[in-house]
Parts: sequence; C-alpha cells; structure tokens
Amino acid sequence: MDMTTPEGGPAGGAPGSEGRVLVDPPAGTEPLLRLRGISKHFGAVQALFDVDLDLPAGQVTALCGDNGAGKSVLTKTIAGIHQPDKGEMYWEGRLVHIHSPKDSASLGIETVYQDLALADNLDIVQNMFLGRERLNRLFLNEDSMERAAAETLASLHVTTVRSIRQPVATLSGGQRQAVAVAKAVMWNSKLVMLDEPTAALGVAQTRMVLDLVKRLKDHGLAVMVISHNLNDVFEVADRVAVLHLGRMVAQDRISAFDRESVVDFMTSGRSSRQVATSGSSQGRN
Repeated sequence: MDMTTPEGGPAGGAPGSEGRVLVDPPAGTEPLLRLRGISKHFGAVQALFDVDLDLPAGQVTALCGDNGAGKSVLTKTIAGIHQPDKGEMYWEGRLVHIHSPKDSASLGIETVYQDLALADNLDIVQNMFLGRERLNRLFLNEDSMERAAAETLASLHVTTVRSIRQPVATLSGGQRQAVAVAKAVMWNSKLVMLDEPTAALGVAQTRMVLDLVKRLKDHGLAVMVISHNLNDVFEVADRVAVLHLGRMVAQDRISAFDRESVVDFMTSGRSSRQVATSGSSQGRN
C-alpha cells in the first residue's frame, strides 16, 4: 500500500443535474475516508462513474441503490478487492492506494459481507480469530483468545449467546451477524462496512443488529451500511448516499431526505421533492 500526503485534495463537484452531489467538507471536518472521482469498468461495462463519497468517523452512512447500481463494486473497491481505474482515496487526509484486502485491513477497514464468511463447524472464538490466531510459542493461546473475544462481545453488548465456545451453526441469524461484526471490530478497526446486515432476519434479530450498528457509531467508528430497507436506513443512518447506474446522484445528511426522495434517487437518479434542511451546502434539482 502506497501512502503519501497530498498538497491539496481535488476540488469537490458542485451539485449537478442528476441531484444532490457531494461537495468538499469545510476545513477541520476531514472525513475518515474520502473518495474522489472513482471509476471502474469491467471490459465494456462501466460499473462506476467518477464517484465521490465521504465516510466520517462516528457516523453511520447508508449506501443505497437499486440492484446493479454499483454498491458492491464500490464496497469491494474500498476493501481492496477491486482497484479503481481512476480516482483518488484519502484516508485521514492522506492519499492512499489500496491494492489488496490486506492493505485495506492495515488501515483499519473491515467488511462484513452478506454471507458473513463464518465457519459453521467452528465455535465463536475460533471464528473471531480465524487466520489471526494467537500463539504461545508453538501452541494456540486459547486463554488469551477467549478473553479478547469475550471482551469484544461485551463491549458491543452482545449478551444473547450461551457460550463463546458454542458452534456458530447453533446461533440465530442475529447472533451470527453479531459475531461477524465483533470479528470485524476486534482488529483496531476504524471503518466497518456492512452489506445488507438485516437481510432475512426477523423483527427481534433485526433490532439486535440495528442496536449493534448504533454501538459501533458510539465507539467512534465510521460505519457504512449497504441496505435496501429504508426503515432501517432512517433509524440508524446519519447520512445517506445514493448510487444510480454507477453514479453518485445524492449524498447528504439524513434530515435532507424522506423515504420517497430516496426511492426517487434510487429509481431515476433524481428527485423533485423538497425536504427542509438547515445549513446544507448541497443542492437539489
């Protein structure tokens, strides 16, 4: 991973005809992660067009968009799975080049994908340390890993699991999501990206996961939630960013939107609805 300090960031785009588009933040409010002009194509298919995105620390940003809007490609670009064809990424104000998931993780970026990537045959502790096991000379340091796993779960108020040594296969959907999130935040994470964290969950399990997202924010982490569920978005998000056909067409505080305007941006890339805001530097057509 290459990291340099830029002499000056690129100028932010003014709101265009597509809708509310991000402008550079005021001085002293540098986001944890700032993307400018990110583009990505796969052969003849252009997946992302000059995408700008800010992810501030201590806030939940909801990334919304219809199927095929580019949400997964953008997430995987931040995670280091895809490399952008052009554009710049700034991490804590420094220009960075993320070439692999290892580079992303070294910055403090962790991703919880929809399939959770948990091993059903292993217990909670084994899953949380999978690939990062602690050793005491030639042997696994089971005591150290158990303590760290228990402390992380406790800090996130995950109290519904019977034992940290129970197999993941025995957990409910909400408990599995909690373990996946705890695994992500254990490694000095600063940004956690959650892909459809409440998909296919019941009411009680959804409540558990939404409360977990709020605790991540309370811990000072930047959180990006990819979600189609606007009820969840309007409950936990501080900011909303909307992709439409690979373009960032809207991005602002949650108070600048209502559910209908988000749907408008998701489906057509624009909205004529006016939502009252105060002190917004964004514009809307």
